[in-house]
Amino acid sequence: VQLQAFGGGLVQSGGSLRLSCAASGRTFSSSRMGWFRQAPGKEREFVAAISWSGSRTYYADSVKGRFTSSRDNAKNTVYLQMNNLKPEDTAIYYCAATQRNSITPGDYDYWGQGTQVTVSS
Repeated sequence: VQLQAFGGGLVQSGGSLRLSCAASGRTFSSSRMGWFRQAPGKEREFVAAISWSGSRTYYADSVKGRFTSSRDNAKNTVYLQMNNLKPEDTAIYYCAATQRNSITPGDYDYWGQGTQVTVSS
């Protein structure tokens, strides 16, 4: 699976962005997809994940109620809708794929290149 994330940018606090992750490869539709982020000087952390069917989603407590993950297997694309953004959401956001039921970065086998999200106060 090859992944490419895009849609990041600069937004004011309280604003919204939608990230997209386009995938190639036959295993995309059977993969759990995750979103992770890494801020300067910090470790990569889990943000959200969505099951292969899209029926189950998982979120970090810090984004619950503000971020929503969805997917369109017909388009080989997964999305992360981010609302009410805060300065602490500033980071590089990565999409990743795994065949495991996991939210641990080390369990994800394929990673996109990352897209920068910057939230100004």
